[in-house]
Amino acid sequence: MSSRFALAADSPAALRDRAVGAVLGGAVGDALGAGFEFAQRPEPAEVAMRTGTLAGDPPGFWTDDTAMAVGILRVAAAGHRLDEVAGQRLVGREFLAWFATRPPDVGLQTAAVLSQAAVDGDCHAAAAAYAARHERSAGNGSLMRTGPVALRHLGDDAALVAAATGVSAVTHADPLATEACVLWTIAIDRAVRLGSLEGPAAGLHLLAAERQAFWSGVLAAAEAGPVGLFAPNGFVVTALQAAWAAVFRAKAASDPFDEGVRLAISIGYDTDTVGAIAGALLGAAVGERGIPADFVDAIRGYPDDLSAPGLRLLASQAISH
Repeated sequence: MSSRFALAADSPAALRDRAVGAVLGGAVGDALGAGFEFAQRPEPAEVAMRTGTLAGDPPGFWTDDTAMAVGILRVAAAGHRLDEVAGQRLVGREFLAWFATRPPDVGLQTAAVLSQAAVDGDCHAAAAAYAARHERSAGNGSLMRTGPVALRHLGDDAALVAAATGVSAVTHADPLATEACVLWTIAIDRAVRLGSLEGPAAGLHLLAAERQAFWSGVLAAAEAGPVGLFAPNGFVVTALQAAWAAVFRAKAASDPFDEGVRLAISIGYDTDTVGAIAGALLGAAVGERGIPADFVDAIRGYPDDLSAPGLRLLASQAISH
């Protein structure tokens, strides 16, 4: 397990630890889930780093979830604003560069959008066109990578909403997807800044008034129902419910990150994505010190076998602007 020592909750060191935790937590959840994706559901105690079921990567390798999150993180770490179109186009360029490597595990919607996107990174038009052509375009492919979005604009709710919406819409323009990303980004902001697990309910008031009751019901169902209800979870609403159901049940645990991520992956189906979503929020609340060190040491992936030290640096740079 990760070593723990006291940090003042509101100190710069604690803030950095929780920002790093959001990034490492998402990558750990992704890499753990990769070994169970669309396979037999594991019991929580059985969750461990295993060979990826879809890509066949060695244990500890993250998937498209973190590869795309790294693209967002690199743009934020370079000081670009994610709430502005210029920054979002840079995110699009990062996605296109990754997609050009022919990754073995790419969501169908993401692949369709990036295949039609402009080479300069302006993917919004292709994403909007996809949403217009498909009645069901609210996949979980933008929520899975939203962990780093909050770090560039901590404490600025208006910027966080614009960033979450615009970065989601690089590939996923459906309002359900963008709203889910807003709620999870606000939850991560609160966790990083306050060390709390208030969760996505913290962002309900930032949605359009007519959408708040819908999402309030979604969250209430996640908190009330057995976690097994939230599968399959390729739909963004169900993916958010699966992740929040696991986090909500682990809030009071002695080791909330370990228990919550294991529970999230035990729900089954899109386990790397649910693991990444839950892991980012749990890591944001407990910080790197609350994530098992053996998990952190094992993770790596695109680009160039990036690993935990590189993620730490990018997260630290993202919150420094």
